[in-house]
Amino acid sequence: MKFWDIKEIIKAAYDTLQGFLVTLKYYFSPAVTYQYPKEKKPIAERFRGVLAFHPEICISCEMCVRVCPSDVISMAWQRNEATKKKDLLWFQIDYAKCNVCRLCEEVCPTKIKSIHHTIEYEMVFEKREDFLVRWGPSTADTVTGGAKSQDWYPFTAAGRKEANQTKKPGKEVAA
Repeated sequence: MKFWDIKEIIKAAYDTLQGFLVTLKYYFSPAVTYQYPKEKKPIAERFRGVLAFHPEICISCEMCVRVCPSDVISMAWQRNEATKKKDLLWFQIDYAKCNVCRLCEEVCPTKIKSIHHTIEYEMVFEKREDFLVRWGPSTADTVTGGAKSQDWYPFTAAGRKEANQTKKPGKEVAA
C-alpha cells in the first residue's frame, strides 16, 4: 500500500459522502418532537402498560398466581357454600417486581379479562410500600370507568395527586 493510493482515497471519500447524504436526508425532514406531558406519543396496539385488576369479574381461579414467573400476584379466597363458588377476599400485585410478561393476562379464563395490561404508563409511587397494591372484593364497575377507577392511578401526568386516592399502605381497598 502506497501513501498516495488513489483507490483508497476515492473509497474513503465515497464512504464519507454516503454518511453525509444520510445526515442530509434527515436534516430536511420535519422534526418529530412531543411536548411531554402535554402531548403524548401514540401508543402501539400491543403496548403493555400497567396491570389493571377488576375484582367484580375475577372468579378466583388462581391461574394468574400460578403462572406468574416473578411471583408478583397473590390472592386469598374462601368457598361460598351457598353458591359453591369461590369468593375473593383480597388480590394483590407488587408492581416493583412485575416484568410485564403478560402471562397472567393470557391465562385468565374469563371472557372479559379480570387482569390485563392497560395503555397507562405514567405510574408514580412515593414510597416502596406503595408498589404493593391490594384490592378487596367489589361489585363496583371498574371496567367502564377506565384508568381513573383503578387503585393504581394515584398521580396525574402533571404530578398532582388524584382526588379519588383512597389507598393506605398495608390496608385493604375496595376497588
